[in-house]
Amino acid sequence: MPIRYLTAERVREAEHATGHLLEDGTLMRRASAGVAHVVIRELDRTGGVYGRRVGLVVGAGDNGGDALFAGAALQRRGVACAALFLAPDKAHAGGRAAFRRAGGREVPALPAELDIVIDGVVGIGGRGPLRPAAAEVFAALQPADAGGPAVVSVDLPSGVDVDTGEVHDPAVQASVTVTFGVPRNAHLLAAPRCGRVEVVDIGLGPDGTDGGTDPGPRFESLTDDEVGRLWPVPGASDDKYSQGVVGVIAGSARYPGAALLATGAAVAATSGMTRYVGSAGDEVVSHFPEVVVAATLPDAGRVQAWVIGPGAGTDDAALALLRRVLSTDLPVLVDADGLSLVAQHPELVTERAAPTLLTPHAGEFARLTGTDLGADRLGAVRDLARRWQVTVLLKGRVTLIADPSGDVLGNDAGSSWAATAGAGDVLSGIAGSLLAAGLAPRLAGAAAARVHARAAVLAARGAPIGASALSSAIRPAIRDLRSSA
Repeated sequence: MPIRYLTAERVREAEHATGHLLEDGTLMRRASAGVAHVVIRELDRTGGVYGRRVGLVVGAGDNGGDALFAGAALQRRGVACAALFLAPDKAHAGGRAAFRRAGGREVPALPAELDIVIDGVVGIGGRGPLRPAAAEVFAALQPADAGGPAVVSVDLPSGVDVDTGEVHDPAVQASVTVTFGVPRNAHLLAAPRCGRVEVVDIGLGPDGTDGGTDPGPRFESLTDDEVGRLWPVPGASDDKYSQGVVGVIAGSARYPGAALLATGAAVAATSGMTRYVGSAGDEVVSHFPEVVVAATLPDAGRVQAWVIGPGAGTDDAALALLRRVLSTDLPVLVDADGLSLVAQHPELVTERAAPTLLTPHAGEFARLTGTDLGADRLGAVRDLARRWQVTVLLKGRVTLIADPSGDVLGNDAGSSWAATAGAGDVLSGIAGSLLAAGLAPRLAGAAAARVHARAAVLAARGAPIGASALSSAIRPAIRDLRSSA
């Protein structure tokens, strides 16, 4: 099953649906026990539990209560816990009493030597940046990767918006985030700020709906094994045509490399067939002799999906070619220069009935919409997909793929190794080959983004790479994902 992410409103609905479990404090006890368990596991990894030192930064309300009950449990395990209250008069009364009974200390400032700091400042109800008092506390901490204490955030890092994932300034940088029942939107949208996300089962149901129905649009991510199972591989009765024939229109005299990167990625991604149309045919064949090249569209032969745009130019000839491709009833992926033309002529895609996948980065997205992307990337990509009735893949460290239904698949690359010139051309080739193999645009985009990210990590091995190296790691990345299926 895909991993589901919920808004704050849906989380509250799911909690209220549990009835007495919320009212009698059972959910809070389960949540705080989960926080304590994660902290204990972190301490165990670095020298054991007894005698270690943990600081709590406690805000008002239930988030602070979760931290305090967790601190009480840790204190009973022999951990020396010290709590700094940011709003003592508004602290969770039951949590504070439990913390005191367990022997926890209340302090005016965090001790200098700590192994872990628990961020219990604000939870899903928090809005905006850290307030000055909290900001001062966290600014004084040495970063974990520089020898400072690991930060374990309760529910989500304080200063991060739960629904949009906007990281305000200042905000907590978590080493680990412990959340409850089901991940929240921010755990994917702001993945780098959340660190490792641990989900504690507190009885909200497998997808946070408590067994009920959920009519709203879904925000999810695919697991590695799901991507592995989706990936097209040849069966006993397959031939090169049944596995998908993708046509690539990319590159120019100025940018011949775009043709090589896009076609090479398409060749590596599936076992079907790749056709190339454009002025870089000689260069393409010299690198990938299996590609069938043609100088013009009428000579290209039949395909089952098109990729058009990378390095292909924005002149009148390029516009005429884009218009002809988009007038077909085939799936079409539009990238790079093609997006610049679509921004000037949106009717080329808004009036299409066939599947269309647009793959902009933030700057291209702004040209398509006429406005900057803004902090709410999820809302923005949903809105464009709905208005234009296309599928939109918004590139980034966290890639978002929305279709007209409002459903969105996200993919956290886990690193920024793919932030290199030409990497987008590689992604287009991968996704286009999946469209030709019959995958729906949203699934094709999400699966391509996962393989693209995995290939970047495999190629980099801790050092910067170029797009050619990324492309060469596509097959090992597919093997990795298929081995987990």
